[in-house]
Amino acid sequence: MANSDRPNADISHVYRGTFIHSTQQTALQILEDQLLGVDTHGKIAFIEKGAELNRLSQSFGFSPSAVTQLAQHEFFMPGLVDTHIHAPQYSYAGTALDMPLLQWLNAYTFPVESRFKDLEFARRVYTQVVQRTLRNGTTTACYFATIHTDASLLLGQIANDFGQRALVGKVCMDRNNCVKHYKETNQESQEETCRFIAELLNKKYPLVRPVVTPRFAPSCTGALLGQLGAIAKNNNLHIQSHISENAEEVKLVKELFPESESYTDVYHKYNLLTDKTVMAHGCYLSDAELALFRETGAALSHCPNSNISLCSGMLDVRNVLKHKVKLGLGTDVAGGYSASMLDAVRRALDTSKVLTIQDPDYQTLTFEEVFRLATLGGSHALSLDDQTGNFEVGKDFDALRVNVAAADGPIDMIQCEGPKVILEKFLNLGDDRNIAEVFVAGRKVVPFSPSLNIASMSVSGAGS
Repeated sequence: MANSDRPNADISHVYRGTFIHSTQQTALQILEDQLLGVDTHGKIAFIEKGAELNRLSQSFGFSPSAVTQLAQHEFFMPGLVDTHIHAPQYSYAGTALDMPLLQWLNAYTFPVESRFKDLEFARRVYTQVVQRTLRNGTTTACYFATIHTDASLLLGQIANDFGQRALVGKVCMDRNNCVKHYKETNQESQEETCRFIAELLNKKYPLVRPVVTPRFAPSCTGALLGQLGAIAKNNNLHIQSHISENAEEVKLVKELFPESESYTDVYHKYNLLTDKTVMAHGCYLSDAELALFRETGAALSHCPNSNISLCSGMLDVRNVLKHKVKLGLGTDVAGGYSASMLDAVRRALDTSKVLTIQDPDYQTLTFEEVFRLATLGGSHALSLDDQTGNFEVGKDFDALRVNVAAADGPIDMIQCEGPKVILEKFLNLGDDRNIAEVFVAGRKVVPFSPSLNIASMSVSGAGS
């Protein structure tokens, strides 16, 4: 992890204290009294022992007096990665959880999402969800938007202006018999997806990328799925959708695509399973389907709050890991009622414990393992682990400065604790009051810059 060469860019900030992260080999690595330098491009230039201060200051050209020292109950951890969240559904988060998935979509989701053709309404909701997730420590979010191209472009603009790393998807669906005005024709979906991709890429936002987004197989014809697979391949883009969330849904997919061997085979047939694909849920995937995920490099997003809140099912995370399938965590707002990835961590642990209650021989997930899923696991699932996810030299500095002893916070510190205990307390008890600062690519994005006036943003910038 050390780097003794002089950086290509000047050093912008140096921090000294405890850094906690994951590696591919180790679920939890605690680095005490470390010096971490961030260059002017927002990348980690070095991370070494605090005793090396004088040598590092001479080698990298910074003043020792400029080092920011963390307090006793503070530490840095990587930013949280939400691999699955529906931005428009934030407008009714915490309500409407009284139906199973398919009925829930028809009664609540599709009518609400149809409102996002109104750009002013979209701006209000998207501003709130980006602000809220950043305050909750989500430095990277993989967003579903709606079928409306201009509103989806607006979500990309807002994420960019607040400094959040984001994958943004214009939803595609040409089949919807329950809310007939909330769907596209095959041609509209294809053309608007191409326009969305072209206009978002043309913005050259440094942290925001388009993601091809078929809502899920029941809302798309095979023809549309095939076209979206081709668009993703031709443009080397990420893909996101849903899979095997609910038993009724799995049965419906079998009826709609009788020629396919499984739900996974539907996506595979249309070239939608790639090493840049993330599929949400996967509660009912067979071992053969997980093997296909592993073979194609596709990832799963575990959304435990939603799985329980909509009574959909429970993902056997241990079995997914056994099959060596890439896996991250998602909030799945608003099927999941909380936009906080800390909630996703807690619900993932709870689900694992329920599986242990059902089978005492089940190997319960540890908090260290779930910590990795929420950070490096998420960046790996989104194929962004070469840029973010932990504190390795050359990666972007996406980080949370956590203070477990924050005034008026939810954690009472009874005695002096070590960093592992402090991290566990934060994961189990903490909230945004314990997150003192949030950094994305080296830039402090929380507390929000007073110069950022989101209310004055022009919706015309989203496209016409």
